[in-house]
Amino acid sequence: MASGSAFPNPATDLPLTASSETKEAVLAGGCFWCVEAVYRQLDGIISVISGYSGGTAETADYRIVCSGTTDHAEAVKIEYDASKLSYGQILKVFFSVAHDPTHLNRQGNDVGRQYRSAIFYENDGQKRVAQAYIDQLNAARVFPSGIVTTLEPLTAFYEAEAYHQDYAARNPGQPYIACVAQPKVDKVREYYPEKLRK
Repeated sequence: MASGSAFPNPATDLPLTASSETKEAVLAGGCFWCVEAVYRQLDGIISVISGYSGGTAETADYRIVCSGTTDHAEAVKIEYDASKLSYGQILKVFFSVAHDPTHLNRQGNDVGRQYRSAIFYENDGQKRVAQAYIDQLNAARVFPSGIVTTLEPLTAFYEAEAYHQDYAARNPGQPYIACVAQPKVDKVREYYPEKLRK
């Protein structure tokens, strides 16, 4: 797999806006603690919220989602300044650092449909960019096997319980965070130093 600056930029993207404008992206790539921690470091990120997407309001509860019996995925809602970051660049970090998009319904020891790789698109533009980038990465054989990331229309995003928010930053000594999230945080700093918050 290509790393850092060698990881390809999206050939198809949404343009940067001329002035500051808040846009959103909703992504699922395994445990939301890890994905949240990756994006919080980037310049242009306004907020990252951990939550659930794909299921109903009634089942948007951590214990129920963890049972694997809902349609929810653990997801993050990323608010970003579209004059600083493009949607395609958000996806580049998603595929190159945040998770392994070739694992079906699992990330590491986290197994179940709730840990699937998914892009919840808000509109046709996001869907077009996401599909084009997946096709581009598969054609370039960036990964040793095919990408299994699903593209799902965003019907709703449900914010997770308060104790999940900014979990990695608040619990750096927790074994899961130290072993799984921190290496991804370090990889962002190594791969994309120019994109970090000043």
